[in-house]
Amino acid sequence: MEFIRDYADWFYLIGAVLFILTLRGLSGPKTAIAGNRYGMIAMAIAVLTTFFVAENPVVWMIVGAMVLGAITGIARARTVPMTQMPETVALMHSLVGLAAVLIAVAAIIHNNELAKLDVGLLQANGVNFHEMSKVHLFELFVGCFVGAITFTASVFAYGKLAAKKWAKTISGAWVKPVQALIFITMFAAGIHFFLTGNMTSFWTMTGLALAFGWVWIAPVGGGDMPVVVSLLNSFSGWAAAGIGFTLENNMLIVAGSLVGSSGAILSYIMCKAMNRSIINVLFGGAMGGTAVVVDAGDKAPRNHRSGSADDAGFLMSNADSVVIVPGYGMAQGRAQNAVKELANLLKEQGVTVRFAIHPVAGRMPGHMNVLLAEADVPYEDILEMDEINSDFPATDVVLVIGANDVVNPAAKDDPSSPIYGMPILEAHKARTIMVIKRSMATGYAGLDNDLFYNDKTMMIFGDAKKVVEDMTKAINGNGH
Repeated sequence: MEFIRDYADWFYLIGAVLFILTLRGLSGPKTAIAGNRYGMIAMAIAVLTTFFVAENPVVWMIVGAMVLGAITGIARARTVPMTQMPETVALMHSLVGLAAVLIAVAAIIHNNELAKLDVGLLQANGVNFHEMSKVHLFELFVGCFVGAITFTASVFAYGKLAAKKWAKTISGAWVKPVQALIFITMFAAGIHFFLTGNMTSFWTMTGLALAFGWVWIAPVGGGDMPVVVSLLNSFSGWAAAGIGFTLENNMLIVAGSLVGSSGAILSYIMCKAMNRSIINVLFGGAMGGTAVVVDAGDKAPRNHRSGSADDAGFLMSNADSVVIVPGYGMAQGRAQNAVKELANLLKEQGVTVRFAIHPVAGRMPGHMNVLLAEADVPYEDILEMDEINSDFPATDVVLVIGANDVVNPAAKDDPSSPIYGMPILEAHKARTIMVIKRSMATGYAGLDNDLFYNDKTMMIFGDAKKVVEDMTKAINGNGH
């Protein structure tokens, strides 16, 4: 054990390098498994090293918490369906934020207890932090308020993604002034705590930070949830890094910084994919998830063409090239394995089949990639928006499965549309378009989709999995 204590910095360095290799591995599907293994090894090193270098650890409490956490995590991982993965990720972020808050509180309580042992440190106004450096106070300030915001914001994001009744979207002219008031008061209390170490200011800051996290995310629309989940991932990393300074743990600082920076970069990439700024997503509400209500007298009814799974099967089996565009409807219908079978059958008939992925398709970053990977779709068949957009004009058939806003031509053709300028998958340029949806309902952005009324589009209504299975049966039944 003395060996581990003597070389703790070296163990932390090894763990930090492994965490960096983890991010590098997770940057591509083929190396993702190795990246996950690096991360597991790094975390094991970090936990074991910290356990042995801690002064007078309460062993039963630490081991009990680890066992309880492991049991809960394994049970959740083995039972959570892929359709609930976005809210599960958001919930995990909340736990990181809560941990940061509790560690900051524990550090302050511990410091108070130490201060009470020395009568000379007691002050008439109840301030007991003169033995703490300004740097330490600043670390507690940042770690605590970022962690508190992350906690309540992530809990609300979980509720919204899981369609919980208590996670209601708030709107109105009063929202932004209230947000500003809470934030300014929270920040002022935090600055006062930083300057004086006053406990009342600390508790005020913490309480207001918890409230701010809720009212900050509550107005954000469901269409922006992928960016919110990514940003909360970044916040959880920065909260962990701040607490790493408090605990003087280099490994936690490095790991938190890696998570924070990678989450921030991913949020930027996703905002760029929507042609919006992060400020607009979090405070603008352009994709607020509220349906755009149009007076029936102002707009004539629009006609769409519908077809059957048999029609779709015939068209695809006689095509040279097919591009499949998955969306949340595929996740909701748990259709990824059925889609894989359809793609394999078409390939056997000599049809070129590829998948087109939009950066913000689904409810979390990489949602569609995860689903297709679960179904063992070959990585080389999965192309990002920038890679495949130029191929749509030469594509015989595009099959859109439950996607809506990410294929809406209004983003390119209608300057009055709230999503105008947002890069989309240009499915409307294909020779034939088929869309699987349960109904003509709008997507999370609340906008009608011009693609559904295109002369080249055939709407096929029903559950995604059932429709795709019927398409496969139709191809087999046609003798192809």
